[in-house]
Amino acid sequence: MKRTSLTLALALAVIGAGCTSIERSRSLANPGTPAKTLAAQVCSNCHGIDGNSISPNFPKLAGQQEEYLVAQLREFRSHQERVDPPGFEYMWGISRSLTDDQIKGLASYFAAQQSVSPGPGNPKLLEKGKQIFDSGLPEQNVPPCGACHGDHGQGNGQFPRVANQHADYVIKQLAVYQRTNERPEGAAMKVVTHSLTRENMQAVAAYLQEIPPK
Repeated sequence: MKRTSLTLALALAVIGAGCTSIERSRSLANPGTPAKTLAAQVCSNCHGIDGNSISPNFPKLAGQQEEYLVAQLREFRSHQERVDPPGFEYMWGISRSLTDDQIKGLASYFAAQQSVSPGPGNPKLLEKGKQIFDSGLPEQNVPPCGACHGDHGQGNGQFPRVANQHADYVIKQLAVYQRTNERPEGAAMKVVTHSLTRENMQAVAAYLQEIPPK
C-alpha cells in the first residue's frame, strides 16, 4: 500500500510540474513564455500552427514580412492604432501583455513559415484582378498593387505580403481602408482604395488568393 501511495504521489508531482512548465504554458502574461510556445498553443487556434489559417476570418501569417508583423502586434498592444472591430475583438486582449522580445519572436516564427494558397480564386475575376495588381487603374488614379507589395505580392518590409491571403479577408480590409479611419497607420492605403469599386476589390482579392509564388 505504501509503495502504491508513493508511486501515485510521484506521478501527481510529475503532472503538476508539466502543468507549470513554461514550455507548456498558455499564459500570455508570462514574459518567460517562448514565442514559439505562444505560436503553437495560442496563435494557432485562429491562424493555424504554421500560420496558414483555414478560416477567412483570420489572416494568413505564414511568410508574412517580419517587420510588418512586429508593427501590427505593437499596434494591437497599444490599443490606439488598430481599432477595426475584428482587430480589437480578437487581438487587443491577446497582445496587451506581450513583451518586445515575444513580439519579435512571433514575427520571426511566422515569417519563416511557408505560405500556401487557401484555394483557387473566382476564375471569372482572375484576369481583371491581375490587371489591377500589375498595372493599377490609371483612369481611377489607382496605382499597381505590386509597386508596394512586390511583383508576386510577397511584400517588402513595412508593406505586407498579400499573396495567398484569403480573398474574403482582403476584401474586408480594403473596405476598412476605404470607408473608415480604423487603421490610421494605413493612410496610404486609404488614398489607394478611395476609387476602388466593390468589383475591383473582389477581382484583385481573387487574384491574390492564388497568385503564383515567386
